[in-house]
Amino acid sequence: MANPLKKLAGQTAIYGLTSIIGRLLTWFLVPIYLGVANFTTDQYGIITEMYSYVAFLVVLLTYGMETAYFRYASLEDQEAKKVYTTVIYSLISTSFLFIVGAFLFDQSIANWLKYPNNKEYVTWFAIIVGLDAISSIPMAKLRADNKAIKFVAVNFANIIVFVGLNLFFLVYCLPKYNAGETNWLLENFYNPNIGVGYVFISNLIAVIVKFVLLLPEILKARYGFDYKLLKQMFIYALPLLVFGLAGIVNETIDRVMLKGMLYDTIGEKETMSQIGIYGACYKVSIIITLFIQAFRYAAEPFFFAQAKEKGAKDIYAKVMTYFVIVCATIFLGVMLYIDVIKYFIPNEAFWVGLKVVPILLFANIALGIYYNQSIWYKLSGKTKFGAYIGIFGAAITIILNYIWIPKHGYIGSAWATLICYVSMMLLSFILSRKHYPIKYDLPKIFLYLGTAFGLYFLSLYLNLDSLLLKYSVHAIMVFVFLGLIYFIERPKKVVI
Repeated sequence: MANPLKKLAGQTAIYGLTSIIGRLLTWFLVPIYLGVANFTTDQYGIITEMYSYVAFLVVLLTYGMETAYFRYASLEDQEAKKVYTTVIYSLISTSFLFIVGAFLFDQSIANWLKYPNNKEYVTWFAIIVGLDAISSIPMAKLRADNKAIKFVAVNFANIIVFVGLNLFFLVYCLPKYNAGETNWLLENFYNPNIGVGYVFISNLIAVIVKFVLLLPEILKARYGFDYKLLKQMFIYALPLLVFGLAGIVNETIDRVMLKGMLYDTIGEKETMSQIGIYGACYKVSIIITLFIQAFRYAAEPFFFAQAKEKGAKDIYAKVMTYFVIVCATIFLGVMLYIDVIKYFIPNEAFWVGLKVVPILLFANIALGIYYNQSIWYKLSGKTKFGAYIGIFGAAITIILNYIWIPKHGYIGSAWATLICYVSMMLLSFILSRKHYPIKYDLPKIFLYLGTAFGLYFLSLYLNLDSLLLKYSVHAIMVFVFLGLIYFIERPKKVVI
């Protein structure tokens, strides 16, 4: 029998590949936005804010059905084709109603968002979110059916179109226009008044391409809609929806609250600048998020499949240890070389926010550990606890942001994020001990995290002036950490 940990590592590589590459490519778009396109801090704040709403709406419009699909399609007494058809019909109906509603009330929504002159943002993002929600289930089906090649191809097409159009509008058209040049492409496809809107247009076209590519999979949904089955799935998914919405609140509400609480106090430009600086520096912490997202793509179906095997809990415990090893290594690498990594943000006006990076990296490690733990309530069917924990975290986020934003701005938001995720992690661990106990190797977890954090704080204490000496010492620290891992884990002979 194949080693299940190697299988998970392989699936993480396959299904996380496009996610990592896609995130990296969009990550590398940031220097283009802030360098070539020369978006100011307040202009980048618009991009940051609008994508905060997208994250919330995608979760709302998928309403936990992706996880429900994995759960019900894997049960022996359920017909997988009927499950798929039922979910697809449901998502198409709700997404269509959402898009129609956005078109009917676009101006009112734009006024509420304080973009009265850009109601087109509302309609663009309605289509983006609606099609993305519908596409989530065909993509989940490809994962469940182990159709890795098609999954990767569709995702790559989406990424290539999005990045390619960004490059066309912002790297090709914008500089030529600024230089006073003109040609057929500029005259027919570029309008300088659209500005940051070209980022959104690129996203819109990319999502449409992805949807078209998935149409063959969507059209396979013709095996009968089962209302009773949908009701069962919705009952299962409802707590996950609540948890998902609470999770997005934890992840994005700070940017919304920054605008709401500072707009009338420090003015529109300064408020959007704070959001832009925070959003750009948040991107630096995305390296851990990349790994977590890639891991989650493979982990959820893997955990459900592994639940039937003997010794499943031991596997879950080992996965947690190796997950922490990777996260701790990423944290140490980023923070020891932050003086180099910061140059991916070419505009020094944003560097003032780099102080939030270690806070957000630590917060994302806690969130990743929580995601690992969350399998206990998904496998035991006690998904309501996921909702309770999510609501608990959302309450902490909202309260702390409400208290700290007026005093500390986005720095307060970063600390609120950290406290929220650590609290959720601890609460989930306490509840899991009672309802679905897994013997995690806590000494190792604390050792690896403690060593990584300790080496980082040691680097701050040393505060070496010579760059050569500084990076040499930091390289030694990384090798010491990796040597510790190798020394402890080598006897296990497990591929991490």
